[in-house]
Amino acid sequence: MVVEPGFVPYEKEIDGLKEMQETVGGYIDVIYPYDEPVAIVCNDEAIIHNMPFNRSVEGGYGGVFGTFFICGITEDNLCSLPPEQVDRFKRRFHHAEILLGAVENEPVTLKVSPKAKETPKQKGREDFKERE
Repeated sequence: MVVEPGFVPYEKEIDGLKEMQETVGGYIDVIYPYDEPVAIVCNDEAIIHNMPFNRSVEGGYGGVFGTFFICGITEDNLCSLPPEQVDRFKRRFHHAEILLGAVENEPVTLKVSPKAKETPKQKGREDFKERE
């Protein structure tokens, strides 16, 4: 499940390191903020590259800058999330956040309504409507 700054989380199949790096926009970092077998894969250099704040993450991780994705983990690999985790994390990360500041390592954010991610198929339909 991909979470972009300002947008509603969406499902995407990601296959291999190259696609992981393309999704987050650079070198990856993996964090494990949850007790369950779930990982957040993000850009390791997001702050250096001035990527926008995305979402706060509990467990002392502060927040994530830039696009990230959430996936399951096995003993030695990353894997897809089962449907119940997809649904739960979509709800958890539904609202976009604006970073206002921080108190120690905890971000102070304002939750705002996210934008829907437009798919190429949806965009094509809008272009067609405008031409009519």
